[in-house]
Amino acid sequence: MLSGPRARVSEMAAVLLELIELAKTGRALSEQDVQYALGLRGPQPERAPGGEGEGAVFQTARGALVTPKTPGQRLYVEAMASHDIVFVIGPAGTGKSYLAIAQGLALLRERKVERLLLVRPAVEAGESLGFLPGDLQEKIDPYIRPLHDALADLVGTARTKRLIESGVVEALPLAYMRGRTLNSAYVVLDEAQNTTMMQMKMFLTRLGNGSQAVITGDITQIDLERPESSGLIAAQRLLAGIDGIRFITLDENDVVRHHLVRRIIKAFEQMEAARAREEEPA
Repeated sequence: MLSGPRARVSEMAAVLLELIELAKTGRALSEQDVQYALGLRGPQPERAPGGEGEGAVFQTARGALVTPKTPGQRLYVEAMASHDIVFVIGPAGTGKSYLAIAQGLALLRERKVERLLLVRPAVEAGESLGFLPGDLQEKIDPYIRPLHDALADLVGTARTKRLIESGVVEALPLAYMRGRTLNSAYVVLDEAQNTTMMQMKMFLTRLGNGSQAVITGDITQIDLERPESSGLIAAQRLLAGIDGIRFITLDENDVVRHHLVRRIIKAFEQMEAARAREEEPA
């Protein structure tokens, strides 16, 4: 039974209906779901400059609007707009990297930052790129290609090339961040589950005045020899609760790729959970 001013009762009824619809999907409601449902009744994020549509992050070269499509993505976008450091953890297909890059491009366009850096650990090569054949670009290209692809999808191939050639946008392996101090920059660390604790510390301490960072990763896809040494897991343990840092968790309900991807992720999660139960001591 709801009581109070008619307008507030209507708002809260809408919130409850939103949560009921989510519960009907079979998912266990989380704090994030409640926050999102409440947020639907509050002020909406600004529209993308020059575009239409509430909550848009960026308008692509093709004129399409990049917008959060799930409750989790909505919280993620809001966190990027309000926190200097955001960690987002979730499976493939949840838009972690794409939304982060779109947000960085939006801040570049609004001249709120001067540079956009896109960083990935080269874990398969142990970050020892000097031992790989080819020149520098040939060595790093396999690791940063997914970042280039996202850029090209957002601003077009020609503009991506111009932004990189001018130094406004950099895409580089994590090892090349060592020794740098980044002022007025927006930095995206992708595949952060494959950083070590020391690499994560090194990355976070590169941030200078006027800089922001988004760290994305999937802790179920750690490629390190010792998964427990992941810098992303350490950051979860050490940095949660620090003012100015926000952790967002996405799950299979936030997958926005092919409709079968969500089912695939769920199937693997169930298998891994069953295996973990079998390995528990009796």
